[in-house]
Amino acid sequence: MKSALQRQWEALDTTHPAQRASFLSLWHSREKNKNAWVNLYADDAIVEDPVGPSCFDPTGAGYRGKIAIAQFWDRFMGRPQRSEFEVIQSFPAGDECANHFIGSHYQPDGTVYVVPVISVYRTNSEGKLLSMRAYWNASTFDQSA
Repeated sequence: MKSALQRQWEALDTTHPAQRASFLSLWHSREKNKNAWVNLYADDAIVEDPVGPSCFDPTGAGYRGKIAIAQFWDRFMGRPQRSEFEVIQSFPAGDECANHFIGSHYQPDGTVYVVPVISVYRTNSEGKLLSMRAYWNASTFDQSA
């Protein structure tokens, strides 16, 4: 059975670089493909997920550079949970794309966290992500991170 993200990907015109990168980011997250996910980013990129101080980033400074972005993956995205994403709306413009999506995160203990997100992705001229800024309420997610 195809996921909501897979059905949306197949229906999407992925010629816009930032929109394509944004969907690939969600796809690789869902598939737990760390190397492909990290390689979407430029060497000096920044990930702010979520934007501002949170249990995921106490300083709110984000994760800058591929080493830090890979550490972000290891600490949070590489956890043994299954994640599904449903993009509600996607707005490519200029070198950016803003997506409204719902992330459903299925924990090994059976707990499910459903998190509405607005994320903004910006790419460089090579189509690599320069930034990903996600807006969501971290208090609704697992605080044991």
